[in-house]
Amino acid sequence: MIEEVARPVEDQAAASATLATAAAGCLDQALALDEPATAAFLERLRCLASWMPQLELPRYDDADLIEQLPALCAGKRSFEELRRLPLVEILLGSLSHSQRQALDRHAPERYRLPTGHQARIEYRQGEPPVLAARIQELFGLTQTPRLGGGRIPLLLHLLAPNRRPQQVTDDLASFWKNTYPQVRKELRGRYPKHAWPEDPLTAQPESRPRRRR
Repeated sequence: MIEEVARPVEDQAAASATLATAAAGCLDQALALDEPATAAFLERLRCLASWMPQLELPRYDDADLIEQLPALCAGKRSFEELRRLPLVEILLGSLSHSQRQALDRHAPERYRLPTGHQARIEYRQGEPPVLAARIQELFGLTQTPRLGGGRIPLLLHLLAPNRRPQQVTDDLASFWKNTYPQVRKELRGRYPKHAWPEDPLTAQPESRPRRRR
């Protein structure tokens, strides 16, 4: 009769090396690259790397991630353990201080609206970064915000009070001048509790409807 007995791994370094070799062949299974926070971070970093190559940011493509595997696999014995790693923190930690500062400055996670609310920016490689906000939250903002050292305008999804896009534009000044009067005419009857000033550039931005007299 053969008895099966579980034994501790005697050579952890060899086990980690074997894990790294296995992980290199199937990164998507080995690392939690599909986890929303990780996927969003990688899109954001890769966008900035494309916009400002002078920053020499790593793109963390397959080759970069395979390079990181020996360190990531140290002390680990399974893909399950690898997928539990705080990957965003680890990858951020491998950037230099100046690179982290550049990422926060030129490709921030969020944009501060005139209301003070921090709205999330959506990044996707090869496409403009997207910021969605209600029209009332942008009163007083005269120009489209830009990222990437001023190179990249945000694509603004200007939302009606029902949170649906009323207009999509990368030219906010043109929207206020040419399109807003028609939008105001269409929506102020449907949403009378919300502000629809004639001059949105001098109006107070609003996160929610104010009490009207």
